[in-house]
Amino acid sequence: GLVCICEKGNKFSMIEVNSETDFVAKNNEFIKFVEEISELALLNSGKMKDILISKMKNKKKVNDNLVTLISKIGEKITLRRSNFVGSDKFINFSYTHGALKKNIGKIGVLLSLETKKEKKELLELGKHLAMHVAALSPLAIDKEDLDENLLQKEKEIITEELKNSGKNSKIVDRIAEGKLNKFIADNTLLNQEWIIEPKKKVKDILKEVAGKDKIEIKKFVRFKVGEGI
Repeated sequence: GLVCICEKGNKFSMIEVNSETDFVAKNNEFIKFVEEISELALLNSGKMKDILISKMKNKKKVNDNLVTLISKIGEKITLRRSNFVGSDKFINFSYTHGALKKNIGKIGVLLSLETKKEKKELLELGKHLAMHVAALSPLAIDKEDLDENLLQKEKEIITEELKNSGKNSKIVDRIAEGKLNKFIADNTLLNQEWIIEPKKKVKDILKEVAGKDKIEIKKFVRFKVGEGI
């Protein structure tokens, strides 16, 4: 499968289209199909139900063209998910990892920053932040954005492991808390070690670049082909 990003000004859409084999993902007809869907995703602000009924260049709907492509290629092809960033209140960036060509690859990232700074001042930061998200795959922006159920589950796993290791129950809770805090730091973007300078955290870099201003990460989306299927 492939992830494809389409951009126009400050608007970005991203879609993931899955195939059964990598061989198909390199097929020119498949790539063209994905690129055209990606443009429709931008026009429809990433809403999948609207994308599927949109007309493609051959005047047929996406749904119908998908059926035709499946019978032609002989493999199951699915439009798995799509997303969109486009608010004028934010400055938006994108990044594609393992690119076959511009904006098409195996991992895609969309990122929105809120600041009074101009986009031209933030081009390097935006690119590096999106690359960081692609590489380190954070689950959320900060601790309060993490799913409570996930944290509870993680805590149970950690506590169970510690109890099974025969550690004194008095210190189990303390060690568990430390391990849980590390899990939170490793999985929240602001608290992760900055990929370019691991002695600093992402939030430190934002403060440095912001100077007297403020730079806030409002949203990020990361698609990796086939992840979680």
